[in-house]
Amino acid sequence: MEEEDGMKRSAPLLIGRLLLVLALTLSAATWTVGRSAAQETADCAPADSASPTGDAGMASPSAGDTGGPAPATPAAGSDIAFLPKDVVNNYFANSFKGAQEAAAELGVNVQQVGPDTPNAAEQVTWIQTLTQQGVDAIAVSANDPNALAPALKEAMAQGIKVVSFDSDVAPDARHLFINQANSEEIGRIQVRIMGRLIGCEGQIAILSAASTATNQNAWIEFMRDELSKPGYERIELVDVVYGDDEPQKSRDRTLELLTAYPDLKGIIAPTSVGIAAAAGALEEEGRTDIALTGLGLPNELRQYVKNGTIKEFALWNPVDLYYLSTYAAAALVSGQITGEPGETFTAGRLGTYTVGEGGEVLLGPPFVFNADNIDDFDF
Repeated sequence: MEEEDGMKRSAPLLIGRLLLVLALTLSAATWTVGRSAAQETADCAPADSASPTGDAGMASPSAGDTGGPAPATPAAGSDIAFLPKDVVNNYFANSFKGAQEAAAELGVNVQQVGPDTPNAAEQVTWIQTLTQQGVDAIAVSANDPNALAPALKEAMAQGIKVVSFDSDVAPDARHLFINQANSEEIGRIQVRIMGRLIGCEGQIAILSAASTATNQNAWIEFMRDELSKPGYERIELVDVVYGDDEPQKSRDRTLELLTAYPDLKGIIAPTSVGIAAAAGALEEEGRTDIALTGLGLPNELRQYVKNGTIKEFALWNPVDLYYLSTYAAAALVSGQITGEPGETFTAGRLGTYTVGEGGEVLLGPPFVFNADNIDDFDF
């Protein structure tokens, strides 16, 4: 009888333990399936110094939020032209469907034009052509923030609304900047991923795009700052090289890094072209000892994630970036907003957005992709 009473007393405790284990297991499963960079914790830096502070005035919308102002309703047939860094890069070519989706909802026309390779001078020529054509808005991802400014200012003087997206231009040469994610979060998360991959110790290098790319340089500055924090003392950034968003050049720079730094442990490539080229080079060389992370497209990196060349990488949804940029341009054309901080507009399925300081509109936090979740995405 005493033994039976003991079993009765211990039963609730046993059940409680089982429920706790089950809860922890489910929590871990949820964490593994997918997580945003804002949820990510650093393994190298202490928790209090790992979290990005964010940019003042930058606020992403609530998911599914359809409240606030009515959607932009520009005159039917308004023309919005997208001018990416180059039209061949899959990041831009495959994501233009986001602009087309928004255009169908708004009743406007969209087109995408630009150089075949990243070239600021050719972008200037395209801006002048679009200005002569009298488009209603230009959405541009800049190869050089200052080189494009005079032509964009001339377009603005002609009444054309200018939106920069992905890579900003000089602030006085546009009305809005649609920022794909908080620049600080983007820079820091790549260092945190690398820190985990190499055990917070070893030499690393950065393979960037063009040395003049606004977004790349901003991210790299936050990478350097993250590396200066306690916990990263044993990680050494030995070099920053540039592949100019060209596959062959990016591959060559990767191989040069392997030769120049025999003790290299990892490469961060904050460019979709660069990380894909670096992954191909590492796979061909059989360099499974080199950790690789950065920013890339799931469809381009899926094979490398599945064969272990890349364990984790980050990005936002570029289709949504185009979608949001189209709605922002339409709101400018309609006169609903002018680009002043505090103004709000609705961007279809993405909800309501607020213009932040400096005319910035933040799409949202970056997302970390890995073998467990990469098949959930198709872009």
